[in-house]
Amino acid sequence: MWWVVVVVAVVMLVATYLTWTAARVDRLHGRAATAYAALDAQLVRRAAAATALAEAAQRPELMYAARTAIEARPDERDIAENDLTRQLRSVVIDPDTPVFAEVVAVSRRVALARQVHNDLVRDALGARRRPLVRALRLARKHPRPAYFDVDDPALDPTPPAAVTPSTVQARSGPAGDG
Repeated sequence: MWWVVVVVAVVMLVATYLTWTAARVDRLHGRAATAYAALDAQLVRRAAAATALAEAAQRPELMYAARTAIEARPDERDIAENDLTRQLRSVVIDPDTPVFAEVVAVSRRVALARQVHNDLVRDALGARRRPLVRALRLARKHPRPAYFDVDDPALDPTPPAAVTPSTVQARSGPAGDG
């Protein structure tokens, strides 16, 4: 009779572990989807801020890149965002301008959202690769999450044209500190 109790206990432990694993896979995929939605919202905010900057700086190519980033299909989004990042880095404007400061702030939020999204995708893909999850197909109802790989969207508040040898030396310290 004791062996029946042991079998029931083992079955309950296995069922509990499988339920916990399935819930973890569901939770990780849900968090990755939420992180992508947050990243998408930050990308749209950045494109809107870039549009305002393009109007202030009279840069039609930046305006075009921002509109392209907003209207891009999901499979073309990374290319459009890379182009927008390149255009933003080429803008020479006073860093104290509120429009430029807004673009810098939004770009930092995009970089953070991208990092969070990619971390959650890594965790979800790790859970999908586990042998038990693959064998029981616990992730079959979720689409496979994908990394969002683009150039680092964070902008330096000092545009490249505003960097002079004296500011570079001031940032790096005296010449002998190397």
